[in-house]
Amino acid sequence: MPRRKAGEEGIRNIQKSGPTYTMSIPIHIMRDLGWKERQKVVVTKSGKGFKVTDWKPTKSTRRGKK
Repeated sequence: MPRRKAGEEGIRNIQKSGPTYTMSIPIHIMRDLGWKERQKVVVTKSGKGFKVTDWKPTKSTRRGKK
């Protein structure tokens, strides 16, 4: 895939993968947030867009804890 022009780094395509849709996140954003591959995140609708935030486990969802 050709490299995007300056000013277009944030433009992404939405792709269908089975019954869900996927979108890539720029590597510099992943690094800035300290996120890793396969990390759990929460996606919520926000106006005409969406918001992605880090998932924080609760006491009831932690494995091996009572």
